[in-house]
Amino acid sequence: MASQSTNLWVLLGLGLAGVLLISRKLKQTIKEDFGAFIKKLHLLPPPQPSPPKAPHPLTSFTFAISDLFNIEGHVSTFGHPEWERTHEPASSTSPAVSALVEGGATCVGTTVVDDLAYGITGVNKHYGTPTNPSVPARVPGGCSSGAAVAVAANLVDFSLGIDTVGGVRVPAGFCGILGFRPSYGAVSHMGIIPVSTSLDTVGWFAKDPNILRRVGHILIQAPFVIQRNPRQIIIADDCFQYQNVPLDRSSLLVINATEKLFGKQVLKHINLEDYLSSKVPSLKESPNQKSNGQLNASSLKSLANIMQFLQRHEFKLSHDEWMNIVKPDLHAAVSAQLHEKLEVSDVEIEKTKNVRSEMRAAISTLLKDEGILVIPTVADPPPKLSGKEIVSEDYQSRALSLLSIASISGCCQVTIPLGFYDKYHVSVSLIARHGGDRFLLDTLHTMYTTLQEQVDVTAKSKSSKKVVSKEESAEIAKEKGNQAYKDKQWQKAIGFYTEAIKLSGNNATYYSNRAQAYLELGSYVPAEMDCTKAINLDKKNVKAYFRRGTAREMLGYYKEAIDDYKYALVLEPTNKRAASAAERLRKLFQ
Repeated sequence: MASQSTNLWVLLGLGLAGVLLISRKLKQTIKEDFGAFIKKLHLLPPPQPSPPKAPHPLTSFTFAISDLFNIEGHVSTFGHPEWERTHEPASSTSPAVSALVEGGATCVGTTVVDDLAYGITGVNKHYGTPTNPSVPARVPGGCSSGAAVAVAANLVDFSLGIDTVGGVRVPAGFCGILGFRPSYGAVSHMGIIPVSTSLDTVGWFAKDPNILRRVGHILIQAPFVIQRNPRQIIIADDCFQYQNVPLDRSSLLVINATEKLFGKQVLKHINLEDYLSSKVPSLKESPNQKSNGQLNASSLKSLANIMQFLQRHEFKLSHDEWMNIVKPDLHAAVSAQLHEKLEVSDVEIEKTKNVRSEMRAAISTLLKDEGILVIPTVADPPPKLSGKEIVSEDYQSRALSLLSIASISGCCQVTIPLGFYDKYHVSVSLIARHGGDRFLLDTLHTMYTTLQEQVDVTAKSKSSKKVVSKEESAEIAKEKGNQAYKDKQWQKAIGFYTEAIKLSGNNATYYSNRAQAYLELGSYVPAEMDCTKAINLDKKNVKAYFRRGTAREMLGYYKEAIDDYKYALVLEPTNKRAASAAERLRKLFQ
């Protein structure tokens, strides 16, 4: 067993024999298997049925599994040698793995996960971090890093991973492949080492949408239904503000593909944070916190906090005794979370249950049976190996805010690659209601080719156009936003202003204008935040003070609102609107 665990599986006969890549930047040799594999396995499918019966649906496909699935006679490492040392071989094989083998696929090995499968970076200090084939100097994403790399490097046709808080979606996005997180409970959890029992899902990777779909049909075992086109494709415009990618390389590609396939009438735009704030009332039980005059809380950040709380709590319930006895050496990012003091009350547990129930109902109401929600998969490009972002709270918060939508609601989500931007993979995600897995796989199958065509068209048009400076492009986007605002298309205006900010983030006018559009929508928290940013950039921006005063007044922060109105008057004594608003509030609180 010890010799098996140390021998890396070199896959021969898959068209990669003799490939040895040298990365000068990293000054190290990239392994032939890109560091994806831990153990050699060879689980063969049963013989093919005799004609005229159809062959097994996964015949000739190879796959790998993250090293936390039970395989009879083997000990899973769970991303840590101490786990392997202190556990006995499994007495049976995970039903998910068995179903795929019985479906005709051959399992060829187990792959690396983060320490104790607890992380989203893919870093493992014990077995080595698998190499991201596209950007070797960056992390592959986790926790199912090896499984994603095995597919991205063409070592296998598909692979299995676990997605708790993004363990399949993040590495799919970072490695530029397809990744599917099914509805919670859609695939059996039997025979896997748990991370967080109420969040864990068995997910899978592939490059080919047809393979992803076939694997899904085997694992989900959903009854056959006639394929349906989506009736609504809903773009979460506010979520794309998290992403450091221009809209024409992300959401606009989905919009163009949707219009071409289904028509404009299918498209809808939404501010998801506002929607969740109104439909998930349990999120409001935690009061908004203020820091330096800025409101920090948002519905997605609150969801991310709840998700992390659940993950830590349930991990400790399953593994705290082992952790206390063995005291395993962990990566700093994992250690910081697992060793953080966690006080759990019955009230907090009940609150998380309420939030999850309300979230599932809210997404189901929004999407119904034939709706799709579109969001970015991740907010930022993959961090550098050993980069500070890996342990950065801001990086984690931005990523987990997006990932919490499906994890907390239990809905299904698929990550779709959309080419490159600035040398890194770009991806979007489609979300369907809980139980809509087959519909989501069918929608991916319908849209994938057209999406990739839109990627190619955009890439070619960008290369053929004359070079325009970012500042010029930002001004063009701002003017489009101004026109959309005049046409009372508030959400569209926000999208254009967001594009301007991404191109030139130090212009106070862009933030102030976007704040005004948010005010028209009644989105007072992001309006307040944008105004604060504008004021930090330009202390004499009268409109930003007045608009922040309006947002704070609507949020109930009357003293701060009066201060803003007064400062606007100092800068512009003839501003009648600021004078009227300040006087109104002053009389109200005399």
